[in-house]
Amino acid sequence: MTPGGRDPFAVDVDKALDALTLAWGNEYDEIWFHDGWGAHHKDAGDDDILTGDTPDALNRAIRADFQRRHPEVG
Repeated sequence: MTPGGRDPFAVDVDKALDALTLAWGNEYDEIWFHDGWGAHHKDAGDDDILTGDTPDALNRAIRADFQRRHPEVG
């Protein structure tokens, strides 16, 4: 803990969700945090969800999924 009791490694959930939505919101119709980070591609089946332990891990999973779906983009 830092002086003042703030955890320097704590994630600001709202800011992380905003950043992920800004980056991926056109392709992923749902991005959430609820007992973990998750996302759902707009064309995927209901049970086809991406997860991550952190916003960064979810971003990597989304990026890999996007590249798999759109190899022409690279």
